[in-house]
Amino acid sequence: MPDRLIRVNAYTTFDMLDGAARGHGFDESALAVLNVTAPREDPDHVTLELELDNGDLEELPAHADSVTLSATQARELAAELESYADRVDESAD
Repeated sequence: MPDRLIRVNAYTTFDMLDGAARGHGFDESALAVLNVTAPREDPDHVTLELELDNGDLEELPAHADSVTLSATQARELAAELESYADRVDESAD
Protein backbone atom coordinates (compact mmCIF):
# COMPACT_ATOMS: atom_id res chain seq x y z
CA MET A 1 0.00 0.00 0.00
CA PRO A 2 1.86 3.12 -1.19
CA ASP A 3 1.51 6.34 0.82
CA ARG A 4 0.03 4.48 3.78
CA LEU A 5 -1.31 6.86 6.41
CA ILE A 6 -2.17 4.36 9.17
CA ARG A 7 0.85 2.69 10.69
CA VAL A 8 0.56 -1.09 10.38
CA ASN A 9 2.37 -3.34 12.82
CA ALA A 10 1.77 -6.49 14.86
CA TYR A 11 -0.78 -4.62 16.98
CA THR A 12 -2.91 -3.45 14.07
CA THR A 13 -6.41 -4.89 14.47
CA PHE A 14 -6.93 -5.90 10.81
CA ASP A 15 -4.52 -5.17 7.96
CA MET A 16 -6.05 -6.94 4.96
CA LEU A 17 -9.84 -6.56 4.93
CA ASP A 18 -12.06 -6.19 1.89
CA GLY A 19 -13.05 -2.52 1.87
CA ALA A 20 -15.25 -0.28 -0.22
CA ALA A 21 -15.91 3.41 -0.74
CA ARG A 22 -19.09 4.77 -2.22
CA GLY A 23 -19.82 8.31 -3.26
CA HIS A 24 -21.85 10.28 -5.74
CA GLY A 25 -20.81 8.83 -9.08
CA PHE A 26 -18.29 6.28 -7.88
CA ASP A 27 -18.10 2.94 -6.12
CA GLU A 28 -14.66 1.47 -5.48
CA SER A 29 -13.25 -1.59 -3.74
CA ALA A 30 -9.79 -2.03 -2.20
CA LEU A 31 -7.93 -3.81 0.55
CA ALA A 32 -8.38 -1.98 3.84
CA VAL A 33 -6.69 -1.46 7.19
CA LEU A 34 -9.01 -1.21 10.21
CA ASN A 35 -7.45 -0.36 13.53
CA VAL A 36 -8.76 0.20 17.02
CA THR A 37 -6.61 2.03 19.55
CA ALA A 38 -6.71 3.96 22.78
CA PRO A 39 -4.07 6.26 24.24
CA ARG A 40 -1.43 4.33 26.20
CA GLU A 41 -1.43 6.75 29.12
CA ASP A 42 -4.63 7.97 30.72
CA PRO A 43 -6.88 6.54 27.99
CA ASP A 44 -10.03 8.62 27.72
CA HIS A 45 -11.35 7.48 24.33
CA VAL A 46 -11.18 4.75 21.70
CA THR A 47 -10.17 5.56 18.12
CA LEU A 48 -11.42 3.55 15.16
CA GLU A 49 -9.43 4.14 11.95
CA LEU A 50 -10.03 2.93 8.40
CA GLU A 51 -7.82 3.29 5.34
CA LEU A 52 -8.38 1.84 1.89
CA ASP A 53 -5.36 0.86 -0.19
CA ASN A 54 -4.97 3.96 -2.34
CA GLY A 55 -3.11 1.93 -4.96
CA ASP A 56 -6.46 0.36 -5.84
CA LEU A 57 -8.47 3.61 -5.85
CA GLU A 58 -9.08 5.83 -8.86
CA GLU A 59 -11.56 8.41 -7.56
CA LEU A 60 -10.26 9.10 -4.05
CA PRO A 61 -6.93 10.60 -2.98
CA ALA A 62 -4.91 8.82 -0.30
CA HIS A 63 -6.72 9.33 3.00
CA ALA A 64 -7.70 7.65 6.23
CA ASP A 65 -10.92 8.10 8.17
CA SER A 66 -11.31 7.90 11.93
CA VAL A 67 -13.88 8.31 14.64
CA THR A 68 -13.35 8.92 18.33
CA LEU A 69 -15.59 6.93 20.65
CA SER A 70 -16.24 7.16 24.36
CA ALA A 71 -15.92 3.93 26.31
CA THR A 72 -19.72 3.64 26.31
CA GLN A 73 -19.91 4.14 22.54
CA ALA A 74 -17.12 1.60 21.98
CA ARG A 75 -19.02 -0.97 24.07
CA GLU A 76 -22.21 -0.22 22.14
CA LEU A 77 -20.37 -0.75 18.86
CA ALA A 78 -18.85 -3.99 20.17
CA ALA A 79 -22.32 -5.23 21.18
CA GLU A 80 -23.71 -4.38 17.73
CA LEU A 81 -20.83 -6.20 16.03
CA GLU A 82 -21.36 -9.22 18.27
CA SER A 83 -25.08 -9.25 17.52
CA TYR A 84 -24.54 -9.13 13.76
CA ALA A 85 -21.76 -11.73 13.98
CA ASP A 86 -24.20 -14.03 15.78
CA ARG A 87 -26.72 -13.54 12.97
CA VAL A 88 -24.08 -14.45 10.39
CA ASP A 89 -23.10 -17.55 12.38
CA GLU A 90 -26.74 -18.60 12.74
CA SER A 91 -27.42 -18.27 9.01
CA ALA A 92 -24.39 -20.46 8.25
CA ASP A 93 -25.74 -23.28 10.46
